[in-house]
Amino acid sequence: MSDPRVWRTEALAGLVVGLALIPEAISFSIIAGVDPAVGLFSSFTMAVVISIVGGRRAMISAATGAVALVIAPLNREHGFGYLVAAVILAGVFQIALGALGVAKLMRFVPRSVMVGFVNSLAILIFMAQVPEITGVPFAVYPLLAAGLALMVFLPKITTVIPAPLVSIVILTVITVAAGIAVPTVGDKGALPSSLPVPVVPDVPLTLDTLTTIAPYALAMALVGLMESLMTAKLVDDITDTRSSKTRESIGQGVANIVTGFFGGMGGCAMIGQTMINVKVSGARTRLSTFLAGAFLMVLCIVFGPLVSDIPMAALVAVMVMVCFATFDWHSIAPGTLGRMPAGEITVMVVTVACVVATHNLAVGVVIGSVTAMVIFAKRVAHLAEVTAVTAPDGRSVRYTVTGEMFFASSNELVGRFDYVGDPDRIVIDLSQAHIWDASSVAALDAIETRYKQRGKTVEISGLNNPSADLHGKLSGRLTSH
Repeated sequence: MSDPRVWRTEALAGLVVGLALIPEAISFSIIAGVDPAVGLFSSFTMAVVISIVGGRRAMISAATGAVALVIAPLNREHGFGYLVAAVILAGVFQIALGALGVAKLMRFVPRSVMVGFVNSLAILIFMAQVPEITGVPFAVYPLLAAGLALMVFLPKITTVIPAPLVSIVILTVITVAAGIAVPTVGDKGALPSSLPVPVVPDVPLTLDTLTTIAPYALAMALVGLMESLMTAKLVDDITDTRSSKTRESIGQGVANIVTGFFGGMGGCAMIGQTMINVKVSGARTRLSTFLAGAFLMVLCIVFGPLVSDIPMAALVAVMVMVCFATFDWHSIAPGTLGRMPAGEITVMVVTVACVVATHNLAVGVVIGSVTAMVIFAKRVAHLAEVTAVTAPDGRSVRYTVTGEMFFASSNELVGRFDYVGDPDRIVIDLSQAHIWDASSVAALDAIETRYKQRGKTVEISGLNNPSADLHGKLSGRLTSH
């Protein structure tokens, strides 16, 4: 951080993100049914707090659409006080989940789900911009095109100043100087004129209140953690660095508690702004995250009139560039699709379809992961092979089982033995197999039972220590007869 160039990169990245946060925070406030200042305050407190307590450097957390969708019904049905109380409780849940190690579950999210997650986010970001470019004055379109052209070609000339910032400044100057009537940031709602102050939720401290807010708080906690941890993993990959997901989970909780006590609507990591910060602007430290929140408040309070004049076309252009930078174009290239297993493509498509259909990242990730597990189980089920060799004297037969024995593969195992035609002594060699679950033990018990019914003896040999331990504990105890 001693390098002045790093300071400049982080500061300019924070400024660009701060500008981009303003219309998004206002839009999410509208979704949640609260005053625009609430979303802006939330973005300020989330960004500042997470920059200190979060685990992933350069990741941006603020008010988000996913969280707004979850808590909007609570605000609509019970009022703002209940919303604030739910945000605080959600933070408590996130700290508890982080301490319990929920972040470690990220290991079970397959790469195809991650790709689907990234691609669906890019699609959602683009879809969110469509209302800003439909039913608007024609002048919006040339401005949008100019903004995109600036961000595409300026980096080829210089990267000293982030292209998105240059684009925003130039388009604002053009529209103000020429008096072009186009939608501006000010049209989204009034910007706050002072800093937020601490508040206590205006709700009765009763069990009834807790039962009312708890389901919303838990849903918010899970959605927020899912989005934050997936975004953190994405930034890990982009920057080729590692981050503490446990610290990030707890940090998200702390940030939401602080935000709640400042009357905010809560939030989590934002993929769009994080991509602006990390991929477009090149930020790598906590300073950019802190400054994004700080600049957001300064821009609103000190430079409110100037910020209000920024044409929405300029910010839409920035978000469209984020879409293109976020989308994994390699994943849909014909060459990639031709080599990729059909199951992997299916998982990616299912994840994208679920996220886009529900506008809920958690739903897409969960359904995508379950789909991946089902496909994996089906594929692995055929990996347990059985070969039979009859002794020269014809008095015994040795069955060699090779592969992984679990609920999917063990169901087929029972049908691979010749119970009628085999001799009186059967040896089942499991030296090249591994028993993973009770289903496999039950299958072996069923095989032994079928042979015993015909007066034949079965010997199971070659079990490795974990398999022998599991078999010894469960064999003969899984059925009532």
